[in-house]
Amino acid sequence: MESRFSMPRELHLERGEERNLQESSFLFDIGRPPKSKRRKHFPCDVGFLQSVDGLVEPKNYMNFTWFSLDYVDHEEKTSKIDLFEPRFGGHPTLEERENSFHAKNQTVHCGFVKGPLGYPSTGFDLDEKDRAYMFSCKVAVSSCIFGSSDFLRRPTSRLISQYSKDNVCFVMFLDDQTMSKLSSEGNQPDDTGHIGLWKVVIVKNLPYEDMRRTGKVPKFLSHRLFPNSRYSIWLDSKMRLTSDPMLIIEYFLWRRKAEYAISNHYDRHSVWEEVLQNKRLNKYNHTAIDEQFNFYQSDGLPKFDPSNPNNLLPSYVPEGSFIVRAHTPMSNLFSCLWFNEVDRFTSRDQLSFAYTYLKLRRMNPDRPFRLYMFKDCERRALVKLFRHRTVPSLPGTA
Repeated sequence: MESRFSMPRELHLERGEERNLQESSFLFDIGRPPKSKRRKHFPCDVGFLQSVDGLVEPKNYMNFTWFSLDYVDHEEKTSKIDLFEPRFGGHPTLEERENSFHAKNQTVHCGFVKGPLGYPSTGFDLDEKDRAYMFSCKVAVSSCIFGSSDFLRRPTSRLISQYSKDNVCFVMFLDDQTMSKLSSEGNQPDDTGHIGLWKVVIVKNLPYEDMRRTGKVPKFLSHRLFPNSRYSIWLDSKMRLTSDPMLIIEYFLWRRKAEYAISNHYDRHSVWEEVLQNKRLNKYNHTAIDEQFNFYQSDGLPKFDPSNPNNLLPSYVPEGSFIVRAHTPMSNLFSCLWFNEVDRFTSRDQLSFAYTYLKLRRMNPDRPFRLYMFKDCERRALVKLFRHRTVPSLPGTA
């Protein structure tokens, strides 16, 4: 690996009745989506190389925006009142939040924030041996199952090259409840802690009661969990990986000269539509969705216009179940910012993606962030899709 990659430069739900749109005045210009038959979506061809043989990172690939990015490690009590409670995401002020969108040398909130000396852990506690293993990874593929919400789906070994098996870390984050359930079904880790290609890492003391929100920690913060990794791939637990990780990195990052790659949503492209759909299906507390969306509109979130050839992205709603990243400063900053929105508002990350991306671009016009949004049919070609075992309980659904 050392010869191929240089080190980085920085170390219920039942379908509810439609709420009257008059209760949400900001949706005044959206009518109820017309009823239609459920559309089927299919994979399409992805032009992978034939093999990983001779695969080398292109010269000057990492010619992206560079700056020093550090992370808030702990917070002290801001007053003498005993109501202070440490939080995994910390307590960033609105001013700190605003300043964090600048791509410059800075220290930002990005999860894993400890409280004052003597306070309990804020969560996502890992065994030191697992930390050491993750510290050694140069390329990481990761997923998670919390709250026994899914079956364990192993990558298809025969479709993964020996090179990737030898040089890529495949890490599955589980909690004790999920590990117990999987063990009862015959999925026991071997002597090295693996189930198939997955290296099992047990997470103690989950930072949130909402399992969806807890799942955003490994989803968005791979650069924190794998601090020496140059690349990472995230896939949702409803997927089985059926493509070679190094071919994925070559196709979606190297060939596109991108530092972050994610697919568009298969049906929706406007955040306005996504808000309406989340409320129609009672995906989250309606008031919380309204508060988040109103805040974004007041801060300049534009509507997606499919006829506008100058759109920065082909869609403002992603299908966030598969993400390919280079761990560059801009990619890491975007991941921190997106996580902070999920920590501050709802756990529905599709609501905050466009706002985070567009605000980052708007506040750094001379510092490009090369995000490549690929087609949903390409995402479907990389994996085999399943249904979740169950849907974790969500806070305040109504």
